[in-house]
Order: sequence, then structure tokens, then C-alpha cells
Amino acid sequence: MLEPTIVVTRRWPAPVEKELVRRYRSVRLNQDDVPLGPDELKAALRDADVVLPTVSDRIPAELFTGKIRARFLGNFGVGFDHIDVAAAARAGIVVSNTPGVLTEATADTAMTLLLMAARRAGEGEREVRSGHWTGWRPTHLMGADVSGKIIGILGMGRIGSAVARRAHFGFGMSVVYYDRGKTVADHGVTDAVRLDSVEEVLRTADFVSLHMPGGRGNARLIDAPRLREMKPSAFLINTARGDVVDQDALADALRDRTIAGAGLDVYEGEPAVPRKLRDLENVVLLPHLGSATLETRTAMSLQVLDNLEDFLEGRRPWSRVV
Repeated sequence: MLEPTIVVTRRWPAPVEKELVRRYRSVRLNQDDVPLGPDELKAALRDADVVLPTVSDRIPAELFTGKIRARFLGNFGVGFDHIDVAAAARAGIVVSNTPGVLTEATADTAMTLLLMAARRAGEGEREVRSGHWTGWRPTHLMGADVSGKIIGILGMGRIGSAVARRAHFGFGMSVVYYDRGKTVADHGVTDAVRLDSVEEVLRTADFVSLHMPGGRGNARLIDAPRLREMKPSAFLINTARGDVVDQDALADALRDRTIAGAGLDVYEGEPAVPRKLRDLENVVLLPHLGSATLETRTAMSLQVLDNLEDFLEGRRPWSRVV
């Protein structure tokens, strides 16, 4: 595969697109940045040697049937639940992702959501922009303190650990967490307490931040019964995957004040966001900005290129998934 045909499904930072075109002769960029539909993704798998998708490209098992030319999927993103990796493997396709390089930016976004939700910053910004602000007064938009509170982390991997460090060392928060895997020894918060269940974290924390992968094992992990386990004064933060939260149940919990508020950067069925959520004041809604810094998105692009180069030269890609 000396001269591979490469399809890039969305726009990348311009310098990296230029580097990709410099390295390889046959590169099909998505100049319009319009998402590819199932038929277009199927055609890419059929006609190209390499497809470089993003986390918004749904590639289920049926797209890997029939004639498949592609041998490498270089996913732009750490999550890969949008790709049926088992079906890809059966079709003889190597899949890689981009872990590590987006940890700090995503952790910053989680803390942004936490602070905005606690201090009702979204409500305040909308009030000022609408011209409805009438001036300072003692009882105006009173929120919740963050410093000294308890943060609960569900999923103490790279990003969860980075959020725990920010919360603990930056805001003096106590850290409790639950992780299905082995005990995380390098999260950097020596007095963080590992609890025995999701429910115990929900009952204990003032802020719950989600950092587990999406997919079947975690789908609707935060549902109506678990939301009722949270304190009425607590906040839910999600920068993981949209399907981890039952969005209807969350909207009901926010409307009924079962919990105080939420901050969301991801949604099930993106870019659609339920009207039930959009109509609520006590939820901060961001458009999947977790890793959206120039530095991070450039680093992600370059990691995809490094994985591709490894594959084409017969080496195992550093962040190979299957």
C-alpha cells in the first residue's frame, strides 16, 4: 500500500490537512465539512484504503459487509463506541484512536461546566444578553459554593483523574470515586476515597462528574432511580458520552428539582438535543467542546497521522484499538 487512497470525513486543522496532503498523493478532504451519511461512509470503506473518521461518524456492523477495500480506520477521538470494532476486525480492518492528548482540555471543560452550573453563569449570561438585567441585588442568581465541597468521579481514568486533581488542588474539594476496573494508583490525589458502587458516589457527592466510555455496558447508567440517589443540592456533569445519561430522566429530575443542576457537553443522538433540556434554566449546554482547543485538536490530528504511518510501514499503531 505504497500510495494509499485516504478519505478524511471532516475538516481538520489546516496545517495538519496540508501535512497529510504533503505525505500522501491521494487524499480526499471534506472541504464542505458536512457529515457523511451511511451511504457515503459505506462508499469510503469500499473505495479507499484508509478512512479517517471522527466520533460523530456512525459506522455500525452493516457498513462492514460486502466489498470492503479499507484496511485502516484512524479515529479522530478517544471514544470509539460509534464504530463496531468487532465487525471492523472481522473485515480485516485495523482501528486506532487518540487517547492521552485530549485529557487536559477535556478536564478543563468538565471544570468549566461544573463552575458554570454551580454559579448559574449560563442564566446570568442569558439575562445580560437579553437586556433583562436590572442591576446588582443581594438575592440575585444565588448559586452554590464549589470550594470545599465533595466531587464524585465515575470513571477514574486519565480524564477523571485530571478532573480530580483540578478539583482537589484548585478548589480544595474532597474526592470520592468509583471505577469498575482496577484501583487507580496514579490519579494524583492521595486522599481520594474509592467507594464500592455508583450509588454510593451519587449519595455522597455534591458534584458528580462522568468519565466512563459509552456503549452497551454504560448505556443509561445514570437513569431515574440513580438520579434520585443524588442530593437535592447536587449537580451532574457529563463530558463522557451522551448515552451514559438517560436524557429524559435527567430533564425530569432538573424540572422537579430532584437535583439542583447539570452541565452537559455530550448528548445521545448528537447534534439533536431534547427540547425538554433546552427549555430548562438549571442546565448548562455546550456543543461537544471537550477537546476543542487549537493545540489539542492539532495534537489529535498528528496522532492519527502517526498511527497511520505506523500501519503503512508495518508497525503496530501505538493506540490501536483492534
